[in-house]
Amino acid sequence: MNQFDHEKLDAYRAAIEFVGVADRILEQMPPGRGYLKDQFGSAALSIVNNTAEGAGEFRPSDKARFFRIACRSATECAGMLDVCCQLRLADEAIRQQGRELLLRIVSMLTRLAKTHQRLKPKSGTGTGTGTGTEAGR
Repeated sequence: MNQFDHEKLDAYRAAIEFVGVADRILEQMPPGRGYLKDQFGSAALSIVNNTAEGAGEFRPSDKARFFRIACRSATECAGMLDVCCQLRLADEAIRQQGRELLLRIVSMLTRLAKTHQRLKPKSGTGTGTGTGTEAGR
């Protein structure tokens, strides 16, 4: 089966799962919380999009940069989860589910960024084709 490189990454699959958790929280928010909805939704999508972009890059330093951006978006989402809980916009169970996913995502993206930051550029096709494993896993 043909796959994009990002589809092979556990970090990407966990990010997609987190978008579902974030969406359930966003759906429950009452009117007047648009500023939170926009920020949280954008940050959740940023994890997915930057992970995919990083996987598609062929220069190690560019891959690392996208993975670092995705990681920062994941930690932003962790903060947003805390805000939603503090404002009673999300229950503890869904916050915990999202938090566990984000801890996994941050860990995987950190390893990916560090691994690619150490690599030297190689000549290639630019497809970003890799082994499909998280760095060292």
